[in-house]
Amino acid sequence: MKIVFMGTPEFAVASLKAMVESGQHEIAAVVTQPDRPKGRGHKVMMSAVKEYALSQNLPVLQPERVKTPEFLEALEELAPELIVVAAFGQFLPKSLLELPRYGCINVHASLLPRYRGAAPIHYAILKGEKEAGVTIMQMDVGMDTGAMLAKTAVPVTDEMTQGQLHDILKERGAQLLLDTIDQLAAGTAKAVPQPEQDATYASLITRDMEKLDWSKSSRELHNQIRAFDPWPGSFTLLPSGKRLKVWASRIRSEQGQLGAPGTVLETNPEGILVACGEGSLEITQCQPEGKKRMLADQFVNGKSLEPGEILA
Repeated sequence: MKIVFMGTPEFAVASLKAMVESGQHEIAAVVTQPDRPKGRGHKVMMSAVKEYALSQNLPVLQPERVKTPEFLEALEELAPELIVVAAFGQFLPKSLLELPRYGCINVHASLLPRYRGAAPIHYAILKGEKEAGVTIMQMDVGMDTGAMLAKTAVPVTDEMTQGQLHDILKERGAQLLLDTIDQLAAGTAKAVPQPEQDATYASLITRDMEKLDWSKSSRELHNQIRAFDPWPGSFTLLPSGKRLKVWASRIRSEQGQLGAPGTVLETNPEGILVACGEGSLEITQCQPEGKKRMLADQFVNGKSLEPGEILA
């Protein structure tokens, strides 16, 4: 099948790679976001999808906006039978959605209609879901509102991080995509409308969400720490006012209030035990300002924190 692929981050690479390696499809073009400045040095970087596409000698298009007559004309000339989208980063206009014979399909990292939007993997962990997954859907003009063609679910353990779940889902989604394209070509794909009453949304994760609020329950804080690893990370403020990034934790208790929220209850070889609004949480991996990620006992051994002190 002649396909135009649209995607940007690492999650999308798995789907593009699966189509290329299958040898069954012609990738007419790869559409990705323009190169952007990234990191502390603001060095201009290409997207993960562009990097892979160039390694495979695939033609790359990088429109600032897809809602232009020029871009629509470029795609009309390519005449794709199908457009595949995975974490592209722009809404597609109706004129583009209606262009290919088989329409446009999206690889979305949630069990729709739950967690429509930009950050479904983060929110699955943030909300303490026991199951996550990928949905292949037909695209319409709404945000992840199209009819569902296929789903696959995976269990989410209590210790799983966003990064770990991301890596599982990108591979599961890639395989599901290949299966769905085969079904579209064979005419056996069945589109199931999403039940609107079950819809939830996963809005953008922003840097102002990083700070740990110790008045929350130990379960909520543990979920945040997992959900924000590796990005954007979670932090608390030491009594000195310096930031301490928190990368991993363990719930010690889920009930009762063992002290004012944020109070250091204990420091031991296992980590730093902190009182929460409900229950207590043990910090097991952390990162002081200007230093590398470390086990909490290494931080404790430096006498940087004592029982009775308050984390803010």
